[in-house]
Amino acid sequence: MTDLSNSPIGKPLLRREDSRFLTGAGQYTDDVVLPGQTFGVFLRSPYAHARIKSIDTSKAAAAQGVVRIFTGQDLADAKVGGLPCGWLIHSKDGSPMKEPPHPVLAQGKVRHVGDQVALVVAETAFQARDACELIEVDYEVLTPVIDITSADGAGSAVHDEVPSNVCYDWGHGNKDAVDAAFAQAAKVTRLEFANNRLIPNAMEPRAANAQYTKHDGQYTLYVSNQNPHVERLLMSAFVLGLPESKVRVIAPDVGGGFGSKIFLYAEETALVWASKHVGRPIKWTADRSESFLTDAHGRDHHTVAEMAMDAQGHFLACRVKTIANMGAYLSTFASSVPTILYATLLAGQYKTPAVYAEVKAVFTNTAPVDAYRGAGRPEATYVVERLVETAARDMGLDPAEIRRRNFITEFPYATPVGLTYDIGDYNAHLDKAMKIADVAGYPARKAASAAQGKLRGIGYSCYIEACGLAPSNIAGALGARAGLFEAGEVRVHPTGTVTVFTGSHSHGQGHETTFAQVVAAKLGIPVENVDIVHGDTGRIPFGMGTYGSRSLSVGGTAIVKAVDKIIAKGKKIAAHLLEAADTDIEFENGEFKVAGTDRKVPFGSVALTAYVPHNYPLDKLEPGLNENAFYDPTNFTYPSGTYVCEVEVDPETGKTQVASFVAVDDFGNIVNPMIVSGQVHGGIAQGLGQAMLEGCVYDPESGQLMTGSYMDYAMPRADDLPNFVVDHTVTPCTHNPLGVKGCGEAGAIGSPPAFINALTDALGVRDIAMPATPERVWRAVHNLA
Repeated sequence: MTDLSNSPIGKPLLRREDSRFLTGAGQYTDDVVLPGQTFGVFLRSPYAHARIKSIDTSKAAAAQGVVRIFTGQDLADAKVGGLPCGWLIHSKDGSPMKEPPHPVLAQGKVRHVGDQVALVVAETAFQARDACELIEVDYEVLTPVIDITSADGAGSAVHDEVPSNVCYDWGHGNKDAVDAAFAQAAKVTRLEFANNRLIPNAMEPRAANAQYTKHDGQYTLYVSNQNPHVERLLMSAFVLGLPESKVRVIAPDVGGGFGSKIFLYAEETALVWASKHVGRPIKWTADRSESFLTDAHGRDHHTVAEMAMDAQGHFLACRVKTIANMGAYLSTFASSVPTILYATLLAGQYKTPAVYAEVKAVFTNTAPVDAYRGAGRPEATYVVERLVETAARDMGLDPAEIRRRNFITEFPYATPVGLTYDIGDYNAHLDKAMKIADVAGYPARKAASAAQGKLRGIGYSCYIEACGLAPSNIAGALGARAGLFEAGEVRVHPTGTVTVFTGSHSHGQGHETTFAQVVAAKLGIPVENVDIVHGDTGRIPFGMGTYGSRSLSVGGTAIVKAVDKIIAKGKKIAAHLLEAADTDIEFENGEFKVAGTDRKVPFGSVALTAYVPHNYPLDKLEPGLNENAFYDPTNFTYPSGTYVCEVEVDPETGKTQVASFVAVDDFGNIVNPMIVSGQVHGGIAQGLGQAMLEGCVYDPESGQLMTGSYMDYAMPRADDLPNFVVDHTVTPCTHNPLGVKGCGEAGAIGSPPAFINALTDALGVRDIAMPATPERVWRAVHNLA
């Protein structure tokens, strides 16, 4: 393990990237203006489900400033492929999931409001937008499929190739063991609920700027994306049929992603293809209405969950049936979210002997649904923690006590749903959270609220998540169509400064600071002497990008392994300079030393010698000090934690105030506690947004998006949230050299059930749907349906 006592690990250093962001010096995709720039605007379907009978672009083509117009037929004639899905799931009967085509521009049918019908390229964005309005499309409107609970056999097929609308019907776990346990149970707790659909709403909308250069046949794409190498691979190899070496993808500063910018989208793909035909660069930036309509949405599950217990409240088995919405098309990782990333976490922190989950994924005439902050883990945690809290009430047990009776306490622990937790101490973070939240003083606070005519409730959530998606061979066996490793290159310059090239991508996580802290600590050099480069496939090694809280545990470990190679070579150079055997050289605090002596040489001198190899054993050592490494983890990492939420409800209005929120997380070792706290704060805000305010709604008859702007889609504001209290316990991960686990998604995973558990406690009801708006709360108070 790396010695983490060596500064600057564990220090709350200010984010070095914030200076450019706060002063307006950041460069986002929309800031990129290329010579000969043109602008693209997409004509989008006004219908959720319709056949395209004809498209007339003649008036639009003659409009002022229009350069070219492309339709789905143009791409079909050019044999452009459809967008691929990166994970193959098999149904319970062994049949592969249904993968209907996902065209870049609609061909024959439109399948959701906002589906791309045509691309107009013009001299200005306004001219392109005006020309779009001149395109005449003759649609035959069809009945849309919107409700996921009736999508199977709805009588209208989203895809003609899938008449049932079922993508797959998947099962995981030991069904026979679960059924046997339920037959012997003293008590069964049952809940039925929805995990509400969410729209990501990153601060920066999606954007792309594509250029083709004829002299070298090179395509360059600037795009707001979380994993540029994956974007390049999928687009070039699977859609456009181009040599990967002829495509360069650059993801500059990215203003948030939350998972929605992992995927390969139709818009940037169309721009890359069209840029060659236009002979000029084409830029497209989504407006906020387009983002609401076309960004991949999140969650959208309907679930029936049951917990079987003995007479003492020990969990015997858990049984879950979920219907998951895929939307109109399979997005890049959509199939894995409600399966591999969901059902494998249904054991939670508990030693439940048997778990079985069935997931039916269905197509609907809505925007595609894919990973959103947490990606399957929030949905699983919501199932488990709502069940556990309700089970405690059914059994007449304290909610903390029923958890303690069922916590896993010995590690490593193999769950009945396929994961092996390497380490953890769940009692430790429960104890700490309860102490910070002053649970002992809760009855007095409840009485004080009652005296003012208010209702008060307390709720717990003990979450666990699997991060770092690994290893590649196991993921491949489970259906992954890509590797899950990460890459890092460390380049030491002659003066001893360092540039790190990472396959991970930063879009708010602070990699330029934390990665520099890790490298500086390993090499014993100042943090300011380390630069981090990411986001450009023309400069960085092939990597898988950033998602699933994997950057430090996987990407950081790749960098550490490259640094270890630097140190190993540095020892050989130092041995030459110090006239000693390289086996006698030690490296500590930026100095190479001969063991047992005071003879030493600083890191900078070794770096200079590597590039000025006078009197250098060239027959034994190459010049230069530059190393790279790939890292494929042997297991997931398993962050966990306890969240305690208190709410106060005004029964006259239904307004719910989060009175306090305590989060105690175990992220393993922490490199920068300030950045970690910021990630937790942001995650809790998003999780409470889901629980209290946010909900994507489609009209069930027409399929129109009814929450298509901030007038109808409520985002949390500062005055909706309390001052969060965050703290940590530490059990270092056992299988990566940094001992880190991941922190970026935890807040969004643990907070929704904590809030709903507190609210149902306050109201004295069994369940309330998310988002728990004031109207819903008021109706629950007054027993109105």
